[in-house]
Amino acid sequence: MATERGMSLLVVDDDDDFRQTTVRWFERAGFRVKESDSGDHALEMARLHEFDVAIVDMMMPGISGLELLKKLKEAGAEGEVILLTGQGTVESAVSAMKSGAFDYLTKPFPLKDLQALVCRAYEHGRLRQENRQLRALLKRSQPQDHMIGRSPAMQEVFRLIERAGPSGKAILIQGESGTGKELVARALHQASGRADKPLVVINCAALPEALLESELFGHEKGSFTGAVAAKSGLFEVADGGTLFIDEIGEMPGPLQAKLLRVLEDGSLRRVGSIKERRVDVRLVAATNRNLIQEVRDGRFREDLFYRINVMSLELPPIRERQGDIPLLVAHFLGPGWQIEEQAMKLMEQYDWPGNVRQLSNAIERAKILADDQFVRVRELPNEVAHFSGARIQAAIDDLDDLASIERAKVVDVLRRMSRNKSRAARALGIDRRKLYRLVDKYAIRDTELVE
Repeated sequence: MATERGMSLLVVDDDDDFRQTTVRWFERAGFRVKESDSGDHALEMARLHEFDVAIVDMMMPGISGLELLKKLKEAGAEGEVILLTGQGTVESAVSAMKSGAFDYLTKPFPLKDLQALVCRAYEHGRLRQENRQLRALLKRSQPQDHMIGRSPAMQEVFRLIERAGPSGKAILIQGESGTGKELVARALHQASGRADKPLVVINCAALPEALLESELFGHEKGSFTGAVAAKSGLFEVADGGTLFIDEIGEMPGPLQAKLLRVLEDGSLRRVGSIKERRVDVRLVAATNRNLIQEVRDGRFREDLFYRINVMSLELPPIRERQGDIPLLVAHFLGPGWQIEEQAMKLMEQYDWPGNVRQLSNAIERAKILADDQFVRVRELPNEVAHFSGARIQAAIDDLDDLASIERAKVVDVLRRMSRNKSRAARALGIDRRKLYRLVDKYAIRDTELVE
């Protein structure tokens, strides 16, 4: 019979010969096994470790197997329990099943029969876990969309997703707000061997520290005010799948240390618990911050940065996606909709500081205001319809030489980028050193850059 490699097993029996023989059998079969000779000791072990399956003798001094089963269930243990006895009776079997045992086996028996039962119990436990994951996922919004773009910048993104997706390694997605980092995370998940498992999403910037810790790692009943029941964290919900942590640069320092431990060995503890649980989760993280600078400034752990940045994927802003705006507009408008030629020109000229999210919202607004499924300039947001490109044109009309035109262009872009020279250089298609030279050449003063 095929064995579930790495399955964690607890063997509880006061008969030393039987217990040691059973432990050796399962260790040779590839199981991770711990043993205990009493119910009290087993209960303490279960407080510290999570087990997939426990094999428990019914008749033991102190806490009996049936009492241990009940205490494990009361404590919220999620592993399956198989009870063993040398005095099999219908009454004890019924009592065991009512108390939550997976099954009941009467001694003596061949160990291969016990192994087969353990494997069935494990599969049953995995199915219950998947059902819990699905129920948890149904409570969370899962918007579906796909990535669009024919620009060279986006073709490079698609190439990296195709390469990195199946690797299973941690990925860091970097890019400005609104560029579609969650869509990239979904594409990486779908390209991986975990595509049939959950993809779970959380945004660090949206939650205070205490709630973020509970969401990620779960909590036990009574661990804080309002914790009326135990709750699995998103790492547990995502077990076997992918966890996408958006805005990871916003994560507080104490949680960074706890996240690092999960990434290093797959172990975690719920809030208010000392029990160690193990998960197998692929991490995809995203940020619009410069994490290298955050590390230098002491706001982000260097060891965590290298853990999450096995591979980095840079998502381009919309202003660097030459030719993609008409494709995005057509996608957001949908079938049957048209757009006025001048409206499309304005949308292509605008630099979209809020990126694809801002473009999508602008189209939705236009569709609400439009008549006859036709979008005109008047339906566009004011910042798009009255884009400052008009100022450039006015300046060009009044200027005689190319140098003056170039100066007017640099001033206008610096104004729109709020004097951010890195963004202005990208918008102009030049490097920062060239921009600094132009500012010096044309003696552009800061006072000119204030609208």
